[in-house]
Amino acid sequence: MCNIEIAMKNFSPPISIPVSILREGKRFIAYTPVLDLSTSGANYEEVKSRFYEAVGIFFQEILRKGTLEEVLRNLGWEKIRTRWTPPVVIA
Repeated sequence: MCNIEIAMKNFSPPISIPVSILREGKRFIAYTPVLDLSTSGANYEEVKSRFYEAVGIFFQEILRKGTLEEVLRNLGWEKIRTRWTPPVVIA
């Protein structure tokens, strides 16, 4: 598992999201438990690009719907002062 820095206009400083990238047959799978979000690609670069895109769409939609706080709290995130912090992934 590695961490990917995601910079978004409503999150300052950028947030660090743990992501696992696995190979299943000929496909690559990227998954982050802190958003319960996954995507796939034909190669490492494609799955990484699609993961960034999926995370961006995820946050755009919860911001658009006004459910940011509800969704992140349900996923185990904490708001410390003005910054959202994802849950710590142990394994």
